[in-house]
Amino acid sequence: MTFRLEGPPLEGSLVRLEPLGPQHAPGLAAAAEEDRSSFSYTWVPTAAEAGAYIDAQLARAAAGRLAPYAQVSARTGRVLGATAYWDPRTWPEGDRLFAIEVGFTWLAASAQGTGVNTEAKYLLFRHAFETWGVARLDLKTDARNARSRAAIASVGARFEGVLRNWSRSWAPGETGRLRDSAMFSLTAEEWPACRAHLESRLHTHHRTEVA
Repeated sequence: MTFRLEGPPLEGSLVRLEPLGPQHAPGLAAAAEEDRSSFSYTWVPTAAEAGAYIDAQLARAAAGRLAPYAQVSARTGRVLGATAYWDPRTWPEGDRLFAIEVGFTWLAASAQGTGVNTEAKYLLFRHAFETWGVARLDLKTDARNARSRAAIASVGARFEGVLRNWSRSWAPGETGRLRDSAMFSLTAEEWPACRAHLESRLHTHHRTEVA
């Protein structure tokens, strides 16, 4: 049986990851327009592009290359952004996954720094390692994106280096150009320590919030 990439709903106390669909378009449009100053190197639709953005992600999903999510507030139901599983790699027989990437991630300005990104990564990582049994999880970003690189490192992924001209650039004015990508990873052997780290961060966040 060939592995088929399908991301199930994932529920946390701060964020709920819902499989992306047309119903999320109005919420994504509102989230994307809050403050775009942190989106300089990231593919984030404008309000007018939200529907086309979802269509593009669903087309990738239909091809078996992507499992896209809307990031939704677990408390208010407000759409906060998007993320995805991406680029599944299977063993030669094709029925078992050994590696997956987490990417296409962005959050509304008001959701940044609130613990949502930490919990979303925790949910995605846990499912990949503990349900799918992957040996490796990848994350990457534009090498110039210091904010994104810091956020990836903060959730426990290890920096592996910069791959030059690795993928398309999403920076304004760079249509048709390639970017250098900063590559990060997390392995199955590292996951227990990473899990403890993320759970500690989430516990601290909740304790501070209650106080």
